[in-house]
Amino acid sequence: MMQFVFKLAICVMLATAAGFAYLAVRSGDPVYTFFEWMSPARFHQYDQLIRAVALEHHLDPMLVKAVVWRESRFDARKYGIRGERGLMQVSEKAANEWARENKIAPWRVEQLFDPKTNLEAGSWYLHRAIEHWKHQADPLPFALAEYNAGASRAQRWSGGNGIADIPAKKFLQNIDFPATRKYIDSIIDRYKFYQRRGRM
Repeated sequence: MMQFVFKLAICVMLATAAGFAYLAVRSGDPVYTFFEWMSPARFHQYDQLIRAVALEHHLDPMLVKAVVWRESRFDARKYGIRGERGLMQVSEKAANEWARENKIAPWRVEQLFDPKTNLEAGSWYLHRAIEHWKHQADPLPFALAEYNAGASRAQRWSGGNGIADIPAKKFLQNIDFPATRKYIDSIIDRYKFYQRRGRM
């Protein structure tokens, strides 16, 4: 009897592993899916907050989560090499603009380690960048370049005036920071991954 139970347990484990492997491969990113399965709390702990803040700023929550994934891998205490802080790695300059624009006082940069505050500031900045490039056929690569490298560099890569329509492919070719090109590609790929599976 014990031998039968043991064999049954092995069969169930193998079937579960095979089922997971199948779903992971079908997801389009088996490595991400594996880590998400191994640590669901880490990968989903901010989903409700991301959804609420993203919608408040007229952004797709899947896009905001893709930015959070790329910027911090869901680590609210992350401190970047240039002083960026929190989930969306918001710079002090961007946070000060957000606080001033939204009349948030008193304001201290350490508040960026609070997940809600960080998502508010980062989503505000991302929405502003998307609005800035909304005349483009596909504003997302332009907005992500601005989010990553700053408005003046994004303007330069767009040809200087930022008004004339330039194909996203040409814009990406103009980016002379390989890290920024990689940054844009990785966020768009993760965003499409969330869209394909229909959830964050």
